[in-house]
Amino acid sequence: MTEQQAAATTGHFPCPSCGSRVEFAPGTTVLRCPYCGFEQAVAAAATAIEEHSYEAWAAVPRKPVAQLGQYVYKCQGCGAQTETSDLSSRCQFCGAPLIADPGALQLIAPEAVLPFQVPRERVREVFKKWVTSRWFAPTSLKKVASTEQLTGTYLPHWTYDSSTATRYTGQRGEHYYVTETYVEDGQQKSRQVQKTAWYPAAGTVARDFDDVLVPATTTVPANRLAKLGPWVLSRAVPFQRDYLSGYRTLRYDVEADSGLESAKQQMQKVIHEDCERDIGGDEQRVSSMNTHYAALMFKLILLPVWIAAYLHAGKSWQVQVNASTGEVIGDRPFSAIKIAAAAVAAIIAIVLIIVLVQVAKN
Repeated sequence: MTEQQAAATTGHFPCPSCGSRVEFAPGTTVLRCPYCGFEQAVAAAATAIEEHSYEAWAAVPRKPVAQLGQYVYKCQGCGAQTETSDLSSRCQFCGAPLIADPGALQLIAPEAVLPFQVPRERVREVFKKWVTSRWFAPTSLKKVASTEQLTGTYLPHWTYDSSTATRYTGQRGEHYYVTETYVEDGQQKSRQVQKTAWYPAAGTVARDFDDVLVPATTTVPANRLAKLGPWVLSRAVPFQRDYLSGYRTLRYDVEADSGLESAKQQMQKVIHEDCERDIGGDEQRVSSMNTHYAALMFKLILLPVWIAAYLHAGKSWQVQVNASTGEVIGDRPFSAIKIAAAAVAAIIAIVLIIVLVQVAKN
């Protein structure tokens, strides 16, 4: 067994009372046995959440995560082996938690974790509410009462901090008005027309960024994860493996340098707005921005998501639930009949408005 495989055999959380297993209980600070109800407190963290120097990390050569193979977990409960790239999972035979030691896996170890707050029972409630509130959904969808699959999953994300100074060039637009004359119904009339005078502009803006969040996994599309937010990162706690017990934890597949480029794109949008405010006037044009990034820091954080699947009309649909706030996003079917009816109603309303306007004119 290789060092990488051996590192993945760790992580067993037996229940001291019945011998089964204990798992992290959402919304609490305890590990709980799902069978006998035994509870034990999550150990107090020995460290605080810290960011790491990006420059120091970039200076050390390392093997890309894409070149790392799967890990081999050996269940300490039943002895079965499980191969996976996940940092935490369950034994496929006895269901015991399997949790790796990230620091021994040639990976950047998580610095923080946002623990699960929404329990499994609550997920079913918010799912049912989500189902019944879907516009243009088939009436039969309302009868779907529960999910057929529900998996609690920690998704890795990068956060970035940076001090920035940006030199920009652009133009400031100032409105002024001129009087124009025109002929209507044989009569000469006048009106005020807005014009814009443009003047060159240049300057420097500065801004400090804190915890710019970037998904470190491609398993769930980034646009979906964005809709699950905002994430309350202030609730995050220092990483401890106890929080992973009973849940799946994905290994990051987006490297920190790729994540930084995405973070800079987010920063650039904010900086562009700063430049526009600095230019002033009535309108603004930003021609160029030259940004210097200093004191770049980063960390890896795990965010909790319930990933569910439900069955409707013989097809499986997927939803995601923010396990910290309860926000729900997902796929759903549309009713062609309801959409067509809404379109017809809209057309009738427009026709009625046109008729009423014509009647009023006459």
